[in-house]
Amino acid sequence: MKKLISFKMIKKISLAFALLVILISNSFALEKPLKTEDAKIDEVTGIFTLILYGGRYLDDIETIAILDKEGDQYTFEPYAPEFDYRIKRGVPAKEAFVEAKIFVSSHSSFRRAQLGKIIDDKGDIIGFEVRPLYFPTTYGLSDVLDVDYWLKDSKVIVKVKIKPSVEMMLRDGDRSKDKD
Repeated sequence: MKKLISFKMIKKISLAFALLVILISNSFALEKPLKTEDAKIDEVTGIFTLILYGGRYLDDIETIAILDKEGDQYTFEPYAPEFDYRIKRGVPAKEAFVEAKIFVSSHSSFRRAQLGKIIDDKGDIIGFEVRPLYFPTTYGLSDVLDVDYWLKDSKVIVKVKIKPSVEMMLRDGDRSKDKD
């Protein structure tokens, strides 16, 4: 009988702990993803905080530049260690775009930069991204990044990762030769 009571008690404690974890994790949950759309250079106006993500080494394809529009209610924050990105504040639009384009173009397989606008839930442009597009013969596709923008209160959390197919190719290398 004593073992049965302690088992029930453990079960109740475990259930209470699981419920607590769920409640806490929901309080930190991100509100909703933001949309991105293609943009034109003449849409990039104002002053920006320039976030240069990646570029840690010469062959780094996990590289993107984010232009966070200053003076609005939002701030962008990469979901990454601080050594993975650099921040420059108070950069005029033209200078921010040029620096972003140079930053993403350093890879030997770089083909061109793609400009996108980041849009809040009201349809307002709150920032821009400048991402590299590579020669598809190098990685199997031009756009190798999955970038998500999640709104949490007035903070935009930026999650950058390499697409799984490209990640697998980079990790595994060319093992097809080993199978012969």
